[in-house]
Amino acid sequence: MSESWRRSGAEFVGTFVVVLASAGAVIVNSQTGALGHLGVALAPGLAVMVMIAAVGHISGAHFNPAVTLAFAVTRHFAWRELPGYWLGQFAGAISAAAILLLLFGPVAGLGANQPSGSVLQALGLEILLTAGLMFVITAVATDTRAVGQMAAIAIGGTVALNSLWAGPISGASMNPARSFGPALLSGAWDAQWVYGVGPFVGALVGAALYQALRSPAPPSFPS
Repeated sequence: MSESWRRSGAEFVGTFVVVLASAGAVIVNSQTGALGHLGVALAPGLAVMVMIAAVGHISGAHFNPAVTLAFAVTRHFAWRELPGYWLGQFAGAISAAAILLLLFGPVAGLGANQPSGSVLQALGLEILLTAGLMFVITAVATDTRAVGQMAAIAIGGTVALNSLWAGPISGASMNPARSFGPALLSGAWDAQWVYGVGPFVGALVGAALYQALRSPAPPSFPS
């Protein structure tokens, strides 16, 4: 197996687990009420955290088409690798949704993201949330001054934090693949464009913001 296919495969596995946990938490909570908002918010953050630790050394652990695009635009990722990463990510998301459909049936829209407020409100939140997430990802993944061992905790914690405060309004997707897989198999297409446009725009904004703030050397402050 070529290195490109290994990386694409790692993205498939990582995205599969992230979507299985995040959408699965919504489904299980709708049936049992056992998880509550806290559990539904923590599930995607924990999934991202453990999968970064598991396959981050293979693919870089994007698990998100918007993250991959932002890395390519900011020259931290080769454009030629982008199709393979997107293939792995979207295939992983669709496969996770298919497993959830097989296990639970068409419950809770298979955990598909839907705005509970206005569409513009959800769009604004998805841009804001993804910008914050991508800012953190760019910091811990591309800046050698960051503590690399903290990457999984920082990124997974950001996903959980965003889900905690904004999940009830927009669903806190921050990931076009996470939204696309459940929507495709449940037919829940209302306002799904929000979960494509918002994360892509937000990821580009977050990456650009960190690029603008970073300096080539540690800053020196006057005594």
